[in-house]
Amino acid sequence: MSDKKMSSSRRQHLKSLILQIAQGLIEAEAIQAEEDKNRYMDENVPSLSVPGSMQELQDLCKKLHQQIDAVDEQRYDTQSKVAKSDKEIEDLKIKLQDLKGKFKKPVLKKVRMSADAMLQALLGSKHKVSMDLRSNLKQVKKEVKEEVKDAADWRKNIEDKAGMDGRKKMFESDP
Repeated sequence: MSDKKMSSSRRQHLKSLILQIAQGLIEAEAIQAEEDKNRYMDENVPSLSVPGSMQELQDLCKKLHQQIDAVDEQRYDTQSKVAKSDKEIEDLKIKLQDLKGKFKKPVLKKVRMSADAMLQALLGSKHKVSMDLRSNLKQVKKEVKEEVKDAADWRKNIEDKAGMDGRKKMFESDP
């Protein structure tokens, strides 16, 4: 507990000094960037003098088109190099993740498998035990009950009354 806390006024003063220094550095950087831009433009882009005759103007246009084509070629080459570098970076990131061993597990699909198929997939050809549980069940004989003769009679009456013809008969027989 021997560390003394800095007073808030001292902290504010230091913060304002840091901000002033940072602002000065940012302004100097902006001025340097503007100077670099002007120097580059002076070196690579000559001043434009518009000729008076039509032939000289056409020659100037042809020259400018050639320069535009050269710049487009350089831009295309640069873009292809950047794309290649980006691809290499992505590949290296994937290799790095694989080496670390930390990666997102993919979402697995649900697969319907029988127990036999699952054991065979896990154990391979060693799996010989059948997991068919229905074959191990005890067989129970069903007793056939004698049908009551009266039951057939009421079923017959219901079948007769089913459908539109049966309904007609119900209504006709009531009066």
